[in-house]
Amino acid sequence: MRVWLPYADTDEAERRLGGLPDGVEVDCYRADGDELPDSIVQVEFYVLPYMRGAEVLSRANEMTSLKVVQTLTAGYENFLPYVPDGVTLCNAAGVHDASTAELALALALANGRHLDDFARNQTRGEWSPQMGQALADQRVLIIGYGHIGAAIERRLAGFEVESVTRVARRARHGDVPVHAIDELPDLLPEADVIFVIAPLTPDTENLIDVHALALLPDGALLVNVARGKLVDTDALVAETSSGRLRAALDVTEPEPLPNDHPLWTIPGVVISPHVGGASSAFFPRADRLIAAQLRRFAAGQELENIIR
Repeated sequence: MRVWLPYADTDEAERRLGGLPDGVEVDCYRADGDELPDSIVQVEFYVLPYMRGAEVLSRANEMTSLKVVQTLTAGYENFLPYVPDGVTLCNAAGVHDASTAELALALALANGRHLDDFARNQTRGEWSPQMGQALADQRVLIIGYGHIGAAIERRLAGFEVESVTRVARRARHGDVPVHAIDELPDLLPEADVIFVIAPLTPDTENLIDVHALALLPDGALLVNVARGKLVDTDALVAETSSGRLRAALDVTEPEPLPNDHPLWTIPGVVISPHVGGASSAFFPRADRLIAAQLRRFAAGQELENIIR
């Protein structure tokens, strides 16, 4: 069984994965200037290099033995059109929970407590206190209550928020109630901090549009750690430029954000360059996922995180 793994060499793969299943032959490809392995017609299991675009699948039609494509991202919409019919696509659900949830709260705190302003003031030696907006006593709305949405809620536990309302594609009943996404018009007016972490699909593109933003109360904070296309950028610019709403964004549309885009300079907007999953927490979790998936594949067992 031939597999492609995103490591420097086989020794690194064996070390980080705690060994390899019997019968597995490894070629390494990181898409950092190295050429595609010569085994393009033999590869059966392909773990896509992290932080690379769909170009890593540009020759997928030549991978005639390919059975599985494993992403190292939770999102997969950019790869989906390039995965050949009959090939199983798996994402990295669970790998980015801790890192992305951590950044989501960091962005909310940075925005509310003016950490961006203070960082700029520091370079000028300027002591300029400002009253901040705490997470305490805020009504939180989490749009996209999957692995990462739940991880965000767990990290909110110590911040004394007033309430947490959860939204997913379908309603769920039980100990942790979740509202259906079509209930958003009723939920948005009651939210002070909105975390967007829903997957990008045709149904969720521009989910937070001009009408949704208009429903939010004055001073509300929108935190987007999902995909930029979930939010109508022009509508967000209008609402934040007026000072009515605030935003903390790890993702934008377009992306990368052009250096002359108005979002860069609007007061009350904090931007990070799509680094939600890019932390030290990524590597051990990615290695565990790859190792487990390889063991399942080699043993003929059902894989985890199957998208199709």
